[in-house]
Amino acid sequence: MALSFNPLRKGLQYRFLSYFYDYSLCCVDLNLCSSSLPAKSSVSGFGAQGQGKRENHSFRFPGELRVTADDDGSKGQNFNSGSLDTLSDDEEEEDGDGVVKGSSDGDDEGLEFMSSSNGNDNHAYGESIGRVEIDEHEFRHPLVKEVCRLITYRSAWNPRLEGYLRYLLRRLKPPHVCAVLRSQEDERIALNFFYWADRQWRYKHNAIVYYTLLDVLSKTKLCQGAKRILKLMMRRGIKCSPEAFGYVMVSYSRAGMLRHAMQVLTVMQKAGVEPNLSICNTAIYVLVKGSKLEKALRFLNRMELVGIKPNVVTYNCLIKGYCDLNRVEDALELITEMPSKGCPPDKVSYYTVMTFLCKEKRIEEVKLLMEKMVVNSELIPDQVTYDTLIHTLSKHGHADDALAYLREAEDKGFHIDKVGYSAVVNSFCKKGKIDETKSLVNEMYSKGCIPDVVTYTAIIDGFCRMGKIDEAKKMLQQMYKHRCKPNTVSYTALLNGLCHNGKSLEAREMLNVSEEHWWTPNAISYSVVMHGFRREGNLSAACDLVREMVGKGFFPTPVEINLLIQSLCQNQEVVGAKRFLEECLNKGCAINVVNFTTVIHGFCQIGDLEAALSVLEDMYLINKHPDVVTFTTLFDALGRKGRLDEAAELITKMLGKGLDPTPVTYRTVIHHYCKWERVDDMLKLLEKMLVRKPLRTLYNQVIEKLCALGKPEEAEKLLGKVLRTASNLDANTCHVLIESYLTKGLPLSANRVASRMFSRNLVPDLKLCQRVSKKLMSDGKLVEADNLMLQLVERGIQQNETNL
Repeated sequence: MALSFNPLRKGLQYRFLSYFYDYSLCCVDLNLCSSSLPAKSSVSGFGAQGQGKRENHSFRFPGELRVTADDDGSKGQNFNSGSLDTLSDDEEEEDGDGVVKGSSDGDDEGLEFMSSSNGNDNHAYGESIGRVEIDEHEFRHPLVKEVCRLITYRSAWNPRLEGYLRYLLRRLKPPHVCAVLRSQEDERIALNFFYWADRQWRYKHNAIVYYTLLDVLSKTKLCQGAKRILKLMMRRGIKCSPEAFGYVMVSYSRAGMLRHAMQVLTVMQKAGVEPNLSICNTAIYVLVKGSKLEKALRFLNRMELVGIKPNVVTYNCLIKGYCDLNRVEDALELITEMPSKGCPPDKVSYYTVMTFLCKEKRIEEVKLLMEKMVVNSELIPDQVTYDTLIHTLSKHGHADDALAYLREAEDKGFHIDKVGYSAVVNSFCKKGKIDETKSLVNEMYSKGCIPDVVTYTAIIDGFCRMGKIDEAKKMLQQMYKHRCKPNTVSYTALLNGLCHNGKSLEAREMLNVSEEHWWTPNAISYSVVMHGFRREGNLSAACDLVREMVGKGFFPTPVEINLLIQSLCQNQEVVGAKRFLEECLNKGCAINVVNFTTVIHGFCQIGDLEAALSVLEDMYLINKHPDVVTFTTLFDALGRKGRLDEAAELITKMLGKGLDPTPVTYRTVIHHYCKWERVDDMLKLLEKMLVRKPLRTLYNQVIEKLCALGKPEEAEKLLGKVLRTASNLDANTCHVLIESYLTKGLPLSANRVASRMFSRNLVPDLKLCQRVSKKLMSDGKLVEADNLMLQLVERGIQQNETNL
């Protein structure tokens, strides 16, 4: 997996948003100027660390208590199921649009909910808590800092530290607990800390803690955790405002579970909570992000019918939806209509469309839209306007146009700070335009805008991308000369350049002397060097580095672990790969089924099936459930050895666990059973698989495989199952069978297949029929040859068209 480096700090592209976005949609952070709204990641920088979070991730908090994200935190009380149980906890298969399969119309539940609402905005719960804002000084409180420090040591807990944390917990005020939750880089840790604290004696979470955690979880895909927190609130009699339900909706939306997100509205209705504008805006946002714009428009109509008047945020969501679907003309039309609806557009309305146009590099249209913004809405382009254009153009690689707007902004008297300059510098560096980059940096100095560490890091990364490692090192030294201390990201950029240029040993030495240069490597730094060793084939050094990385409290992701295991297996070091996997598991690394499947595949590749089956048993022992890929891999290995009875038992076990066979699974079963001439057993197994997951082309594949193996007689026995539908695909299968008979010198059998095609109103291939006819005539079967050609003529095929 290639690592992508973004030297710009997270706030670089979005810092300006705080200047203009201040709306009442407190249950979702809408970034309407951004092209996407990604789930919050625990680390930023190199892309390999930005993997999605898994609900079943678990680790130890104080003592022997095992805390997992699947726990409902119910303190052992036997509560009733509650209305939230209508949302299934089971993981459901999603289609390419990120919507749960079988739920294409499930989001209509939100529309039904609006129809049954009385539209009374003053719901029975009174004043809602909504969004909980924590003062900055709460994060700096000594108790908060100490608790956060103890949480970082969770992998080495002992009874003394556990008692100390309990002691601190009871002295924390609710805002302090909220600050602890918001301080966690990994939201799963915040969720588990909440569960742990909830179980402690003489401690009870305040209502604002629940809302804070829901807010935190709404920025992730941890939808099941968010649902359970809301369920706890309802069971314990904590007043749930519409905003609380909105948090859960957004979390489901981020997980791609649109139907579940809209079902939350039904749950809210059953709980007796009346909808307000905030939850309606959230619903429209969720539908827009799920590419269900038409249903979002229908939801808007229902809102107005029940007396909830949309505001500018509502329309901005729809404008974003139009732009996401490349319907920019509709977005502009909506902006034009907004004043007549009593809701004039604001700058965000225009910025959303400008952002789309900038991505498409439609600069002239951007200029026209800026003029329209002034004339029609009396909105004067300001600092934020130009910041939006500069950052968006830079983000999408249009550095020259971004620089042009930077010049225009300065000509109009606006001050572009180092953040704006750094965005353009980074864009130039990514395109390898180092000369333009140097010129722009010199210009910054001349204007008194001193480059900061972000600017220099972008330049270092640009040199590394071009392979100019020596230039990157010189730039690192210049940072010291200009009194700009390089940070971890700066050094990591250089490490990345060294590793991609085959100098991983030098990068490893930089890690070793990091303390001497007053910088501290992070998880990304170690990962970069580890992948460098892996690409160079120095797998032992890569494994050693992972051990050192884990020893310092940095854990590789399952993807990184899998890449290393895969390299070990490709190098015929499968036993070492298994040992490495066990070592990572014992040290608390997040291991998933893919990692185990890679090891199993490695053993299958070297023919050690007993070891592969042993790994499968180990998965069950540690509660890691194999998936369909695992079973298919083992079936393939057993099939190659002719152990089809054992392989069939695996498929039966897979079906019993509710796993659907994939097209690859079907092809694997067909191949090995046909190879070993056990067609009858294959058909019995395929019938079981079809009950679980139908496959339209199954028997076509069986016939074609049998023909490829030179067994057309066996294939013809299944021809009746194929000709039931009489499609073009079935005709192609018949052609394969005819070709197979001709190859074996059996023209009469080929003619029989052609006749069966005619009986199903399928016309065989003309050239293929001519070959059959010639072969029949050469064998003295003149009547059959004439009948074949006659049937072609009867179906409108002219004689001259059959000539070669």
